[in-house]
Amino acid sequence: MAQDCGCGCGGTATRTAAFVRPRFFAGQLLTEDDLGLLVAYLTDKNRLHNRSLSGPGVIRGLEVACDPCGGGSVLVRPGHALDCAGNDIVLSCAERVDVAALVRELRISSLGVDCGHGCAEDGPRHYGLFVRYEEVAAEPVAPYATEEPCPSPGCVPSRVRESYRFLVRCGEVTDHRHNPGSQLLASIGDPAKAEQTRLRDQRLGHYVDAMFTAALAADRPVRFDAADAARYAASLAWLRTSGEGVPADPVAREMTAHVRALASAVARYDSYDRAGQDQLARDYPDLAGVSDARGVLRAACARLAATDPESVWPDPVRRSIARAVVTETGLRVAPERPDPDAPLEVRMLAQGTPLSYGLGVEFRADLSLVREWLLDRLDRATRLADCALRAEVARVTVPPLLPTPAEDGGPPTTVAELRQLAEAAAALTTALRRFLTDAACATLTPPATDCADTDVLLARLELADCDVVRVCAATREQVLPGGSVYGEWLPKLYRLRELAERVCCQPVPRHDKPTLPEDGPVPRPYPENLLGDWPRTGDLDQMLTLLLTPAPGETPPKAIHEQVYTAPSEVTDSLHELAVLRAQVADLTATVTGLRAQLSSAQEQVSEVAGQLPERLGARLADLESTSREPDTGSATSSTRRRSGRAAKPTSGEST
Repeated sequence: MAQDCGCGCGGTATRTAAFVRPRFFAGQLLTEDDLGLLVAYLTDKNRLHNRSLSGPGVIRGLEVACDPCGGGSVLVRPGHALDCAGNDIVLSCAERVDVAALVRELRISSLGVDCGHGCAEDGPRHYGLFVRYEEVAAEPVAPYATEEPCPSPGCVPSRVRESYRFLVRCGEVTDHRHNPGSQLLASIGDPAKAEQTRLRDQRLGHYVDAMFTAALAADRPVRFDAADAARYAASLAWLRTSGEGVPADPVAREMTAHVRALASAVARYDSYDRAGQDQLARDYPDLAGVSDARGVLRAACARLAATDPESVWPDPVRRSIARAVVTETGLRVAPERPDPDAPLEVRMLAQGTPLSYGLGVEFRADLSLVREWLLDRLDRATRLADCALRAEVARVTVPPLLPTPAEDGGPPTTVAELRQLAEAAAALTTALRRFLTDAACATLTPPATDCADTDVLLARLELADCDVVRVCAATREQVLPGGSVYGEWLPKLYRLRELAERVCCQPVPRHDKPTLPEDGPVPRPYPENLLGDWPRTGDLDQMLTLLLTPAPGETPPKAIHEQVYTAPSEVTDSLHELAVLRAQVADLTATVTGLRAQLSSAQEQVSEVAGQLPERLGARLADLESTSREPDTGSATSSTRRRSGRAAKPTSGEST
């Protein structure tokens, strides 16, 4: 049997409907409840249409002007407005409003607390003039006698007159307009943290395919083609004519780009075996001077090492890549022969994405940052539509953090470590895109708003000495086609809808690993703009930019102020100590591995020496080895030695 667990879950509603209208039939006894229900139904439906389709604000008229007689009054002309509850406020004729009297009422109702000191001489005061919907019971009549046990005594009002009243207030005014950017900020939180997370994610995105390629084809060369030969020649020529000494900041940035391009071409050449390098030298004659290219790279790296990285690269994200370019070039391709113990680093450099030990440490921190940011935002999300995203992000395994190295360099990366980095980066970059897509698409559905403030702003007033000196009605809410909820969307609504058709409700994006040929060199494109600006031109990026960039005249999106939870210092210190211990364990493991290798080498040398000994000494060597294995048995051993000594004593006449 199906169980009903809520509104619509079991097929039927469990709550009372919002609107109930009477149903009449022949022979029905009508009471005041039936007729009152009919009036309430029509009135509530009309108010619902007003607040949902039109929204609060002034529809027409209700201009506020200075009173021709001067003083502390203004003139409000006829017009029509709607409050946020859907009530109609209609002024059928012009009305003179005594602002000074309203200011006194405000001070009395707020126990003397006002926008200032009321009618004082120490400067002007600013107020907002509002109109409020009111209902007044009118036209009382005496009811006929009924059989009710407790009839109403005296006269009962027979009409409800819809009226209004004016009032002044100070402080902020409720803005009922819906800005889609504000809803996006409610999903992504602090814009600065969100931008930092996206920037770190972009850097990981530039590396993820290169890491997969290096891990899947660790023993295969990276293809060297005509484009690499052209880049090799162009960058080598530029570096040769770049001058001497410490370069200026703009020149240093351009020099780093040429070092990366030339180092990538040389690393691709180095990834081939001897026969492959000879064939490349025949196909591209410029490669005959690869030794000279290494010297040029050494000189360029020395000049770049003398610059101030923070001045050359103000952005820390790109600064780390630039530092990895110089470090890896000096270690992998600048020497006369490449480092044979770091094939993965050489293949990463060959693809134009150098991965130093320090940059790998930052990648681990970036992965933790992206994962924790996503989990935090998903926990706070109230309108999440990607239902499986939270569980998938929680299942992502991030490599453990490592301490930041004091100097450049470190142990080489293993295939398992590189593959773990690539898989975590692929999963989290895809998850971040899914979250941002979900957040952007949710802005196309305006939320239902609470109506706690039903006053309608007519104008802002400036008073001095109890006299109105200025009236400003330009900033009040105005009812627009589609209501104030959609009013801010009008300049961008159609463009958002066009982008949403291509972004929203599409299959969940997945990261596809690069497809590699079964044998031969691995083809990989060279990322030209790794050190430059990373443009965001996709449909999702355009949608996010359109939502967060105010159009002319649009109110800026409002960020949501959230409580920030900071990890205690004990926790952060413990994490740092744990990272240091992990590094020490890794060093000890490497030391033990080295000792095992030395022991194996020593055993091989002993075996080799034993094989070279004469046959007549073989038995003696075996006796010595057996003697060295016998335990020390104290006096028995001493007596044996004494007997051996007596037997060896020479007789009379023999030579010693």
